[in-house]
Order: sequence, then C-alpha cells, then structure tokens
Amino acid sequence: MPLPVDARLYALVPAAGSGERMAASLPKQYLTLRGRTVAEHTLSRLLSFAPIEQIVVATSTSDLWWPQLGIAHSKRIRSILGGETRAHSVLNGLMALKESASERDWVLVHDMARPCVRLSDIEMLIRECANEGAILATPISDTVKRADKGSILATVPRQQLWRALTPQLFPIYPLFDALQSALATGAEITDEASAMERAGVQPRLVAGHVDNIKITVPADLPLAAFYLDRQSQEGLS
Repeated sequence: MPLPVDARLYALVPAAGSGERMAASLPKQYLTLRGRTVAEHTLSRLLSFAPIEQIVVATSTSDLWWPQLGIAHSKRIRSILGGETRAHSVLNGLMALKESASERDWVLVHDMARPCVRLSDIEMLIRECANEGAILATPISDTVKRADKGSILATVPRQQLWRALTPQLFPIYPLFDALQSALATGAEITDEASAMERAGVQPRLVAGHVDNIKITVPADLPLAAFYLDRQSQEGLS
C-alpha cells in the first residue's frame, strides 16, 4: 500500500555512535570512501530522493567533524543532538520532527553507515508498505548456528529468518510512542521494527538488495567501494 496522498515523508539518520569496531581514529561515517566521507555518500543518496521533505541527522555532542561537512548545511538537512543509544537518538529525532509533522506523516529511518542503499529499494519499500510500516530486509541464505561459549548448541532453521536492513518506514507518531514506551521499560531496542513489534505491530518485510551493507568493521569499507563502483557502472549513483 503506498503512503496516503496527503502524507509527507521525512528521513531520520541516527549518527551519534562511535563505531568502535572500525578501530579508526574517527567515527566510521567520516572515513573516506571513493573520495568522499561515508556520511556524504549516504546523505547524497537520500537527498536525491525527491519525496523526502527533510532529513534529520542526530549526532553526538562530541562530534567535531559533522559541522565541517558542506552537506551538513543543506537546506533539507536539520542537525540535532543524538542520545546515548541508537534508540535514544531516533527518539530525539522523532521529537524534533513532531514540531512540524502531522499525525499522517511518515519517516524513513536509515543508518548513516549504509551508503549503498538503492533508490529503487526505497521506492519499493514505500510502494509495498503496510498500514503500520515496513522495513527493507534480505532472507538469510547461510546456515545459522546457535552457540554458547564458542560451541554449537543447535542449527537454527533459516526458512523464516531475515536480515533486517534500513531504511525502516513507519508513521512518525506511532513510532515515537512505541520507542518511548519501550525505552521506559528498559527494553533493548536494536532497530525501529523491534519497538513497533513490542507495541503489537507486525511490520512488513520488503526484500532489498544485498549490496545495502552496513559499514561496521574495516573489511566493509573496500566492499562498500566495490558496490558503489558497480552501482555507478549500472548508472545507479
């Protein structure tokens, strides 16, 4: 189901994390990827998606790099302070959006460390979205093991397992309420869908491309460069 005709679409990018697993001297969103920072690649993709009214970026209070990026001063980008966790940063962003957004408006929440997202996947996400929301995801093709202290306990059936990606698309007000409620109980919220699930919602899974990787460890950076090069050859960037 496409979004309602009178709904406005916003984007929210939590970017207050330190990216410790990259073992770099600066946050991973400011590492260089094909001549630009990861953040510039990601935000350029989102800015090129015309239906997005505004992009809210939630950064850390100690972030000295964000204000130096030209893209940070784009007219369609609003900077706010994030929180101690991703969920808190998203909640802060939603609170900022509620200053101007109505109850009919929706938000795409996207990881800053996913610079390879395809606009065609975002379009598909919006087109196939259910009434209460949807996320991009890919079916798990690997054999999955449950382990304890490095030893296998069991092989997990993978037929119903998916790997969650971003963007994740939800109505702004219900997502705010779900996150606020979950955090108030001390629940561990790893993505927006998990907060909505706790609220009794069953978000739709929309199959995305496997090249929508999240840069997390050093080996991911050259892989992202490879995917961006291939997308460029396909005329996608």
